[in-house]
Amino acid sequence: MKIWLAPLHGITNYLFRNSLYRHFGGIDYCVTPFLPVQEKAKLNVKNWKDIWPKNNTEVPTIPQLMGNKPAHFVDTMRAVHDEYGYEAFNWNIGCPVAQVVRRRRGCGIMPDPDTVEDVVRTVTSQTPYRFSVKMRLGLNAPAEGLEILERLDDYPLDFIVIHPRLGVQMYEGKPDLEQLDLFFKHTHHRIIYSGDLFSVQDFERLQKRYPEIEDWMLGRGLLQNPFLAEQLKGLDSGDQRQRFPKYYQKWTREMLEAVKEKSTLAKLKELWHYYAAFYHIPAAELQQLLRINDFDIFYDRTLEIIKDS
Repeated sequence: MKIWLAPLHGITNYLFRNSLYRHFGGIDYCVTPFLPVQEKAKLNVKNWKDIWPKNNTEVPTIPQLMGNKPAHFVDTMRAVHDEYGYEAFNWNIGCPVAQVVRRRRGCGIMPDPDTVEDVVRTVTSQTPYRFSVKMRLGLNAPAEGLEILERLDDYPLDFIVIHPRLGVQMYEGKPDLEQLDLFFKHTHHRIIYSGDLFSVQDFERLQKRYPEIEDWMLGRGLLQNPFLAEQLKGLDSGDQRQRFPKYYQKWTREMLEAVKEKSTLAKLKELWHYYAAFYHIPAAELQQLLRINDFDIFYDRTLEIIKDS
C-alpha cells in the first residue's frame, strides 16, 4: 500500500510538505499544487520555488500542471525536466474552483474530451516523460468522465487519480462509489483513489470494496489528522499530545522565516479550519478564533487549545 499527499492549492507548498514529512510518517509520494503550463517564450521555471529539487528531498515528488493547450504542456515539461530533472508529471483536470473552471482548466476541461485526448496524445507521443491525470467523475455529469476514460485507455498513462464527485458538487455530498464502480470497468490504468478518507474506518470500508487499489491519496483527511497516514499503515504514532505541538511550533517558525507575519497568520487560519476537527472545536469557538487578526494573540490562543486538549 502506498499513501500519496494530495495537492491542495495554497496549502501544500514545499514548506508545509517538508514539515509534515519530518514530523509524521506513512507518506510515500506527493503531487505538488498545480503550476500553469506556458509556451516556451514565456516560461521561467527558475522562479518555481515549489519544485526546486533542494526543496523536495523528503519523498518522491511529481509536479502537477494545469492548462488546456497541448503544445504548452510539451514546452513546460521539457523546460522543467531540463532545469530540474523531473521525469514524471501530473495533469489536473479535477479542480472544481469556479475561476479555474471558467477558463476551461481543471474540471472545466472535462466536458471537452477532444481537448483532453489531444493533450494526452501530444504529451505521450512527443515527450519521454511519465504522464498521469487527476480527475473527477465529470464537471456536470459522470458521462463526461466515462468518455474520457474510454478515450485515454490506450494511451501509456502512468496512473489516473479519481475523486468520485462531480465538479459542480465541489466537496458537498458523499463520493459516488456506484459511479466509481462503473468507471473501473472503463479503464485498465492504475487507479489512485482520492476523496473523503478521514479515518481508518473510512479506509477499511473502501479497501474492502476496492481490493485492487494499492494507492490512496490523502488531502483534507491528512490536514484534519496529521497522524492519519501512520494510522492507515498501522504504525505507532507514539505520544500525539507531544508530537503535534512540536510540529506546529516548528512549522510556524519556518513560515515566519520565509514570509511575513500577515501571510503566516492567514495560513494558520486556513489550517485551523482543519485542525478544529482534530481538536473537536465547536463551530462558534472556531469562528471566534478566526476573528483574531493579531498574529501573537492568535498563535498564543492556538497553543492554549493544543495544550488543553
